[in-house]
Amino acid sequence: MIKLFTIGFTNKSAEKFFGLLTKNGVRKVIDTRLNNVSQLAGFSKGSDLQFFLSQIGDINYEHRIDLAPTKELLSGYRAKEMTWANYEEQYLKLLKTRDIAGKMVFEGLDKSCLLCSEHEPDKCHRRLLAEYLQSLRNDIEIVHLK
Repeated sequence: MIKLFTIGFTNKSAEKFFGLLTKNGVRKVIDTRLNNVSQLAGFSKGSDLQFFLSQIGDINYEHRIDLAPTKELLSGYRAKEMTWANYEEQYLKLLKTRDIAGKMVFEGLDKSCLLCSEHEPDKCHRRLLAEYLQSLRNDIEIVHLK
């Protein structure tokens, strides 16, 4: 089985965030954010996050912008110009258009963690991505770290 984690950094202290990752044996964080430099939590900025992950938990870091929703898609949902169902449909279509299924190295996903900013996975693209990957391979177990 491939164990695939997801995590959001909002409403988490650095202690809780890094504690969840290390306690669960995460080996790589896959940053699925479109913009990884202007977040409010200082520890979550791309280059800082890569350093902290390496130093605190010997965890690798990879920023995969191709896994992020487009700016237009994010803006449309945040501005309430579309429903969650529309956002979900368009994001999943985007994953197919980008051929994520063909580009993903599934064996490298074991003990990886999909990162986004949203506190809860319910209405976050990291959950949609994890479930999409799971639909392609029946040996993926998803664990949302809270």
